[in-house]
Amino acid sequence: MTEMRQVSITGLGGQGVILAGLLLGQAGVIEGKNVAGSNSYGAQARGSGCKSEIVISDGLIIYPHVTVDDILVTMSQGAYNLYYRGVKEESGLILYDDGLVKPRERLKVKQLGAPATEYGVKRLENKQVSNIVILGVLIALTEIVSPKALQKAITLHVSETFRKVNLKAFRLGLELGKKIHG
Repeated sequence: MTEMRQVSITGLGGQGVILAGLLLGQAGVIEGKNVAGSNSYGAQARGSGCKSEIVISDGLIIYPHVTVDDILVTMSQGAYNLYYRGVKEESGLILYDDGLVKPRERLKVKQLGAPATEYGVKRLENKQVSNIVILGVLIALTEIVSPKALQKAITLHVSETFRKVNLKAFRLGLELGKKIHG
């Protein structure tokens, strides 16, 4: 049976949502999977709503957009409020930045918070890498792609100026994800 995972990464423009989606999709390609993706953002890029959709499959992808999220990664309260209903009940996962999002109670979806922005600020003195921290958490929790493939994607798509801090942020996210996973 073909495994297909549908992921939405959401937040605000300026949080690196589009880059996070690009990196996740590229990591899937590096592993030889079929990948489709799309992005949407408000008229004002910085500060308005932003969403990156990634479909990763071992087989053919018939429809290149997310229809029901297997995984929702959210980095803002507004995005959480807008998209939490689109997550697959029972087997779905909502991963949220717990410093920025207060989840609803009693959903039929697994919800896990990670202090991605807090870790970026406190551990790396860089708020801009919270998207990469939360990607590390996602990989540690779901193994949707391998850490090695995501590291390679960072190397391919992040400029040399920011590559080192992004790789550190990714490793930090992996460690955080392992703590959350228990």
